[in-house]
Amino acid sequence: MATTTNSRLPDRRDALLIAGAAVAVNLIGALGVPFTTTQSAWFTALELPGFYPPGWAFGVVWPILYALLGAAAALVYLAGRDRGASRGRVRTALVLFGVQLAVNVAWSPVFWGLERPDLGLAILVVLLPLVVATIRAFERVDRRAAALLLPYLAWVCFATALNYAIWTLN
Repeated sequence: MATTTNSRLPDRRDALLIAGAAVAVNLIGALGVPFTTTQSAWFTALELPGFYPPGWAFGVVWPILYALLGAAAALVYLAGRDRGASRGRVRTALVLFGVQLAVNVAWSPVFWGLERPDLGLAILVVLLPLVVATIRAFERVDRRAAALLLPYLAWVCFATALNYAIWTLN
């Protein structure tokens, strides 16, 4: 399978689309924020693993990751629009992207809202292969887009280990 990499630099409209997608994915990702209550009695009573990062780290990491996700999705969309990639591949990649993003957003209401680390872990176990499948689908369209998802994959792996540790400690 040949991978298409659109080597031309984005023009002004493309750059606006990429920036808009980064903002849009951040807004979608922010849907979980109201459920995130680190000061709740439930969370403060949890035993946390030694590798639990400082609270501010999540507020720094997630917006960057969501911006990368949005930029990656925009690159895939642009590859399809410019006819440098098969429409079927682009559609598959973007559908996978949407599914994994929905699963990602489902984690916060489950872990925080329902106070269920066990179900949160189950969501992450579903999310991980979806992220890998999305990266592979993006790679078939635009290698740059796939590369932009690698930090997200690393963070989801870390989040899975963290969620697992919280579940086993409590």
